Order: sequence, then structure tokens, then C-alpha cells
Amino acid sequence: MKLKKLTIGSTELPGNLLLAPMADVTNLAFRLLCRQYGADLTYTEMINADALINENRKALMKGLTDQEDWPFGVQLVGNSPESLREAALLVEEELRPVVIDVNMGCPAKCITRAGCGSALLKSPEIVHKIISGLVDSLETPVSAKVRILGREEESLEIARLIEDAGALALTVHGRTAEQMYSGSSDLGQIRAIKNEVSIPVIANGDIRDEESAEHALEFTGCDGLMVGRAAMGNPFIFWRIRHYLETGEKLEPDPRTRQFEDFEAYINLLEEYGILSSINLRMQAQWFTKGLHGSRHIREKINGLKDAKSIIELMKSSCRKEY
Repeated sequence: MKLKKLTIGSTELPGNLLLAPMADVTNLAFRLLCRQYGADLTYTEMINADALINENRKALMKGLTDQEDWPFGVQLVGNSPESLREAALLVEEELRPVVIDVNMGCPAKCITRAGCGSALLKSPEIVHKIISGLVDSLETPVSAKVRILGREEESLEIARLIEDAGALALTVHGRTAEQMYSGSSDLGQIRAIKNEVSIPVIANGDIRDEESAEHALEFTGCDGLMVGRAAMGNPFIFWRIRHYLETGEKLEPDPRTRQFEDFEAYINLLEEYGILSSINLRMQAQWFTKGLHGSRHIREKINGLKDAKSIIELMKSSCRKEY
């Protein structure tokens, strides 16, 4: 299967594999590592529009991106058309991203209780007002990331509305907000949305390996794939998927060696960009051991460590031992 080149606005990407914006995950160092492995577009962690306007803007944007981090998108979360517009103008001026995305899919209660994320899908008129207001005010292309709704026609209505408001791309997670991350992604609804609109549609949800990526692209006919949780602790997934889609062959790396090497490379990037102290390294180290033989024993040891140096030494020594 030949990889498509996804175009958003005037930017043509080299391919169509995207890293999803994920809170506490897609910091600059992790994005750069995923980019090295073939992610064609990466997104910052979502930024709260109200916080960007009312709090220390420089502190929120510190270490957010770098000249090596290109192309990248910024995702904003909020429920006020005015606040989102003001925040987006700040982002455009300060960061110059390829695309500004509006989070309309996050199902977390701390987000939906504030009327943000997937809660916006219950108010189509606000969705239209948000997108159209951004499109009218920005030079940067605008996109949205949504979840499907209970009935397909409701999902199609939201997709049509977002396109009509002027968005230049749409990412669809194939689960409802009520499902959270349980059950399966509904590729049928994603395909229906792709057939309904003319803007690029990116499939998200259950893209976890080579076969699921190929099936999602072929079944939905989407213009791109967005990888989320499957990339946590596993940035190499982008190289695996790209290689498989281009050649039909699977790579067979030693997962133990690969994941520990990637963790070390990740640490080096965190230190290089001065953001090591701002992340939960214990949690992220556990992601890099997921699925490995003896990973439970390693994670138990990680839980007892308090500083980054000790965690790094444990991970290095674990690469040389068998559990």
C-alpha cells in the first residue's frame, strides 16, 4: 500500500501518520522521538484556552516547541468561542503551528464537566460558532478532533457542520464519549463521515499495530491515521507501521532492547531541552516497559524510586538482565 501524502491547508506532509495530542505524554522530547521514527505530524499536549489567556503565557509556552519540531500542530481545549479565538491568536503569533486543532472529543469528566471536549458535541450551534470564529480570525488552518455520537446521523451532522464552518481537516475517534476507551472503535461510522465530507478525515482509535493501521486505512478510505495510546512508551510504532504499509513486511526488532534504547534516547531529549523535571518520569518509565518479559518486576522497582537518576540506572541495568 502506497502511503498517501496528507495536505492540511497549504502544508503537504510527507505521509499521513500522525501522533495524537495527549496530556502528560506528547511533550517536546516525546514528539521529537516519534518524529525520528516517522510521525509526519505531531501535536502538543492540549492547552487550556482560558489558562493561556489568564495565566502566565510565557510559562505555559516554555519548552513547548523548538525549531527541530516541525511540522507540528497545537490543540486547544475550551468552550467559549471568544476565549478560544483569543488563545488561538496568541498561539498563532507565538508558535506558528501548521494547524490549530480544537478538542471536541476528550471524554474525561474533568474536561466535560466544564462543558469542554466531547461535551461540546451536544451543542452543535456552539461547535459551529467556535470553528467559524477561528477560521475568520486566523491565517493558520483550523481542524477539530471529535468522537462519534450514539447515532450515525448525529455524527454526520457534526461533521457537516464542522466542514461548513471552514475547518480544513477533521479527526474522528471511533468511540463515543460514554465508551471512554472501552469496547472497539467503530470504523463504520468513521467511513460514513469520510464519505460525507470533502475535507481530509483522519481515523483515530485502535490503531495499535501494522494490521490495524492497514485495515483502518483500507476500510474507511481516510486520508490519514492518528496514533494515540499505542505510541505511549512505544514511539517505534510509527516506523513499524510505515515500513509495513510501504513494503508489506513486518520488522522484527528485539522489543526488550528497542524499548530500553528508546527510553534512554527519550531521557537524553528531556535533558537536552530542559524539561526532565516537569514530567512524571516514573509513570513514563512504566510505559516503556509495557509488554516486556519481567515488566511487572521492573515496574514494582520503579514505584520505589524517587529520583530520575535512580530510574534511569534501573532501566539501563534492566536492559542487561533477564527477569
